[in-house]
Amino acid sequence: ACYNPLNRHERKESWNEANNPEGRWRKFSYEQIIARDKTSLDIFWLKDKNLADLDNLPEPDVLAGEIIENLEAGLNSFREIAAAL
Repeated sequence: ACYNPLNRHERKESWNEANNPEGRWRKFSYEQIIARDKTSLDIFWLKDKNLADLDNLPEPDVLAGEIIENLEAGLNSFREIAAAL
């Protein structure tokens, strides 16, 4: 496949202006990206606002307990769905 998730350095473009203008994957150079109107490579918006203060995270056992609660709630919801099938 062109995407090649196991080795991104061997990826092949599927887009070609002449032969495959509907191709789904193509690479862009930095110059092509930065030339676009309103281009910003600032990815600050990817930060999780809930984890903004990393110095004040709950203790690991508290985090683990919350994860377990969430997983159990999800599993119970899935059981209800499976029972309704």
